Amino acid sequence: MLRTRTGTLRRNHVAAPGWLLLPAAIGVIVIGLPIVGLAATVPWGRFLGLISSPSSLTALRLSLQTAAAATVIVVILGVPIAILLARSEGRWARPVRAVVLVPLVLPPVVGGLALLYTFGRGGIAGARLQALGIDIAFSTTAVVLAQVFVSLPFLVLSLEGALRGMDTRYEAVASTLGARPVRVLRKVTLPMVMPGLVSGVVLAFARSLGEFGATITFAGSLQGRTRTLPLEIYLQRVDDPDAAVALSMVLIVVAVVVVVAIHGRGARSRGPRGRKGPEWNGPGRGGPVRGGAREELVV
Repeated sequence: MLRTRTGTLRRNHVAAPGWLLLPAAIGVIVIGLPIVGLAATVPWGRFLGLISSPSSLTALRLSLQTAAAATVIVVILGVPIAILLARSEGRWARPVRAVVLVPLVLPPVVGGLALLYTFGRGGIAGARLQALGIDIAFSTTAVVLAQVFVSLPFLVLSLEGALRGMDTRYEAVASTLGARPVRVLRKVTLPMVMPGLVSGVVLAFARSLGEFGATITFAGSLQGRTRTLPLEIYLQRVDDPDAAVALSMVLIVVAVVVVVAIHGRGARSRGPRGRKGPEWNGPGRGGPVRGGAREELVV
């Protein structure tokens, strides 16, 4: 949306070519049909009984707790990484970015082995930690660490893209007006890239919630300690296929609810202009005069 001296101009969306409908429909079917097929296989008459077993509830609770903890850690570590990568043009940025994004293309089992041979009892860091009485492998901490390893790149990639696409003039003006770097980051930068940050958080949480390969390799499958819901589903698929299908449906529902809730909140926070953050106000609102129109940066 654009503000001018004569009023407000709305963006006009150009219609997409009609031929895009076919591949788009095929893509939706490829994703949606397996979910529909799974839902059709669920024994709904026994659904509550299948998902309310003690082992299932324990696995679900552990999955939600570890995924939430991993997401918090990902935000704490990922936001600074994304900001530094987006704001740096030095030679170090490219190799650092490559290292951070490696888990995106690395098989999860390989990531689990890397963690095991680093933080396991015989690992380069695990041996020293064990001497201090700290044993990470095959513990709940290992589950969280594995989830952080595989989900951190999602937040960094999403937030860095948002930072590179934002208009840095707002930051420059805020600094010129005397705002300190911390205030610029809190009042200008983060609000402007909030949609990208929210998307990264959603992706990181969803990836952590569904993590399997790195978890079973690095943390094992100990009930109540490391057996998350994906591992419980994997074990139940042989002993009780109906329970595995029902638990899979629970995981799908939880993931969908989280994505819809957080994305809906992010969309509302952006407001009708499509982006939350500082804005340039048109004539009549005060501020420096340029070319006959007054503009104001709200910080």
